[in-house]
Amino acid sequence: MSQTQSTQVSESGCPECDGRVRPDGTERVCTDCGLVVDEDRIDHGPEWRSFADDDTNPERTGAPRTRARHDRGLSTEIGRPTRATARKRRRFARLRTHHNRARIGSKRDRNRVYAFTEIRRLCDVLGVPDGIRDQACALFESAQDADLLRGRSIEGFAAASVYAAARAANVSRTVPEVCAAAKATADEHAAAFDAMNRELGLPIGAIDPTEYLPRFASTLACSTAVESRARELADAALEAGLIGGKNPGGVAAACLYTASREHDSGLTQREAADVADVTPVTVRGTYVDLRDQLATAIE
Repeated sequence: MSQTQSTQVSESGCPECDGRVRPDGTERVCTDCGLVVDEDRIDHGPEWRSFADDDTNPERTGAPRTRARHDRGLSTEIGRPTRATARKRRRFARLRTHHNRARIGSKRDRNRVYAFTEIRRLCDVLGVPDGIRDQACALFESAQDADLLRGRSIEGFAAASVYAAARAANVSRTVPEVCAAAKATADEHAAAFDAMNRELGLPIGAIDPTEYLPRFASTLACSTAVESRARELADAALEAGLIGGKNPGGVAAACLYTASREHDSGLTQREAADVADVTPVTVRGTYVDLRDQLATAIE
């Protein structure tokens, strides 16, 4: 029963005994015969609330806007009926097809939809926060607006956007990790990242090896003492200028290996190299530099 009808009922009285109707919570009850005239009053408020912006916009309806979709999440979707005949299901399938064609009006939008889908998948595989996902979608959109995709791989730009957004947010993800989860090759990723860094001026700097230490130490099951000592070694290597030109993941693995040798935890060069996606030669070379030039810190 609508609100207008319930108001009319309350004014005219009880439909059974013509008695007086009074409100009782969300119901309207006759005081004479006890008939429930109206229940489940219509709530004309918002469908849901966002407590983060109650001061500016306390009422919100529909799904929140997001940069992870080409239309900011403002489009509608045609659902799939659970109980319907085969003929009706085919009809809804045709409606969804026409709806998707109308929603994606150009090849540019189609490429953006495909890239954003790949970015969302890649972020889920890498386990990065939603903020990095949104920033990666914004970077891809900027690259598309700057006409950087011409002659290059869309998958490469999707992977490069995720990698650049992760580096800007100081979330450690190596290039081999991103390329292993992405559909792009390492060359496609490198070409896209170089173009974005050159034309867009990405706000990223040199990677600090200490960003990789917690994740590598957790994967290798290193103790807290080993991780703390590896962090000291990484800071000492940075001050001594041993990190320049080296793979930061390899430096972090070498620091963990060096700290492990001090505490006799049994970590091998192969295990440290595998977790950083580098060769044991890389770990061994950094370990020798730490042993030779930071002897006072190691002993």
